[in-house]
Amino acid sequence: MIEKEVIWQGRHVSLVDESELRGWVGLHGAPTLGRHDGHARLRGPFSAAGSLLRKLAPAIIAARPDLARRYDIEILAAAPEIGTLLSNSRPTLTSQADPATRTRYYPHNRANWIGNGLTDLVLEWVEVLGGNQSVVIEHVDDLDATDENWLSSLVRRADPARLRLILVGSTSVVRAGQAASPSSGGSPVPDDVELARRFVAGHCLSTEPAERSAYAAIEEKLRAMLHDAQASLLTRANEQSWRRGALAFHCEHGSDPTGVGVDALSQAQQTCLMEGFYDAVLNLGERIRHLLSWSADPERSWLATVKMTIALQAMGRPDEAMELFDDACANSTMPSVHMQSAYGRAMIYTRYYDEPRRDLRKAKGLINTAVALAGLSTDDQRRAYNRTFNENGLALVDMHLGELDAAVGLIEAGIERLDQEVEDGRFLLHRSVLRYNHAQLMSKHASLEQALAEYSQLVIEDPHHPDYWFDRAGLYEKAGRIPEAIADYTQAILAGPPYPEPYYNRAELRLRLGDADGALADFSRVLDLDPAFVDAWVNRASLQLDAGNIEAAEADIAAGLSESPDQPHLLCLRGLIQHEHGRLGAAQECFEAALAADPELAGAWANLGAVLYEQGDVVAARDCLQRSLALDENPDVRENLELTLAAAS
Repeated sequence: MIEKEVIWQGRHVSLVDESELRGWVGLHGAPTLGRHDGHARLRGPFSAAGSLLRKLAPAIIAARPDLARRYDIEILAAAPEIGTLLSNSRPTLTSQADPATRTRYYPHNRANWIGNGLTDLVLEWVEVLGGNQSVVIEHVDDLDATDENWLSSLVRRADPARLRLILVGSTSVVRAGQAASPSSGGSPVPDDVELARRFVAGHCLSTEPAERSAYAAIEEKLRAMLHDAQASLLTRANEQSWRRGALAFHCEHGSDPTGVGVDALSQAQQTCLMEGFYDAVLNLGERIRHLLSWSADPERSWLATVKMTIALQAMGRPDEAMELFDDACANSTMPSVHMQSAYGRAMIYTRYYDEPRRDLRKAKGLINTAVALAGLSTDDQRRAYNRTFNENGLALVDMHLGELDAAVGLIEAGIERLDQEVEDGRFLLHRSVLRYNHAQLMSKHASLEQALAEYSQLVIEDPHHPDYWFDRAGLYEKAGRIPEAIADYTQAILAGPPYPEPYYNRAELRLRLGDADGALADFSRVLDLDPAFVDAWVNRASLQLDAGNIEAAEADIAAGLSESPDQPHLLCLRGLIQHEHGRLGAAQECFEAALAADPELAGAWANLGAVLYEQGDVVAARDCLQRSLALDENPDVRENLELTLAAAS
């Protein structure tokens, strides 16, 4: 067997197929961190990462409980079974809300943030173990999107000398939601039944021809019974992640697909929605909708559909969400369907469509429809909640229309209504959402001190919600209270899974305080988390250049330009390096390219003027320096202009 070294997600890794894995193990020995099957059918989101965590987490918790606590959200998201050993030390009102009162959903990229944290954890644990580790991930062409992103991060960031990744491709053509194509049935022989049972026990992923043929040959009723038996085994195993994948699959193909099957798929879809695993929400929703009809089961058809619309909006796919709202309204007369669809469409016209397609007038008409339908509930507390929820959406439309007084009035009326008409302890998350929206309006409508007071109350009530810390940091920054802003960005970092924005903002503030080392560390962390964050390449390259680390600066400039070839600041930095090396023609090309991308970049005009002056083109240099000063008065540039004018006279 010849091991193949290939580029996967931009890095060299060992990629083998299933038939070659045994040969790899024979050459290198068993992988120290184990073999982990990542097929999405098994455990749904984070099947691969969860398998690795179930192996590592008990040892991490025993040896380094501080490390486990630091990544508790990520561990429990990937492997919820670890909840018997580890609790979430950073709960939020969002994470604790039950599905019936959930009014805030995670952003789409939160799953990537969880993957970032899992990568951090694995790499730190490899160092605890002393390095020289290896891990096998199988079925890498059948991963859920969560595992794809996590594994991409791990491949990109792992030092191959410390952690060797062996990725195993699959030759299976069976995808999530499908079993092997059955025949019309017949009279199976006993061996066929045993082979089929083995195929189902392997969750219909085996590529053994005999097993696949046997499964296809047995009667449909017997196939369903085998799936029922496997579902029963998984239920008794009582591992939550099976419910996101294989349990739903077996129930779907069992003896009651539209009953037990849809119930299992619906539970999986609900779990994935609550966690923000939106690709899985769509997959599960399509499978539910395939099994149901609006005429026979309108309630469950709508529940599957509305979850898909939430996922699609979070994923930035509003047109597909709008199609589902249209389909639901065309197939249902339930008031709740039309109320929620009117609200959802209004949000698409307000928040999710690009500016040319945004239509606030249409949004206001739709949200008024939702408000009217909200009054139909016969339950007083539910009616108060429905009205408040929809008027919260109306406040958002009013805010975009510039009617801030009306928006504030709606939010304050909603808070008062819930306080007066709804029992204490109910709809806690939505009460917090209302106060958050009120705080955002205060930051636009009132004094900074009033807005800061609102946010300060929010962080007391929900201290592990990162957005509250992040937004308050921005207000502190606006008020010139830089140390307090830095402290809040730090709290935003600690509150949840790692994401780049608070590190980037903290880096800029550290620069303002003269902490170049701290800023450099934060910009580096941003690029660990998101190598497409071009502004971080710009800033880190500039810091490297200022420190005299020319090679490091050149590497950062090249990396940034690979993400954004016309980025003017990076082109300008490259020009400065060329100028430093005396390559005046190359420097001129860089500055001209920067100005072609951004004609308003004063520094590029100044630098181009300096290069032209050195090349003897005094008139052109004068024009460039004058253009620079017209854009940004700078004493150094003014001095250079005076020298140029003297030379030209």
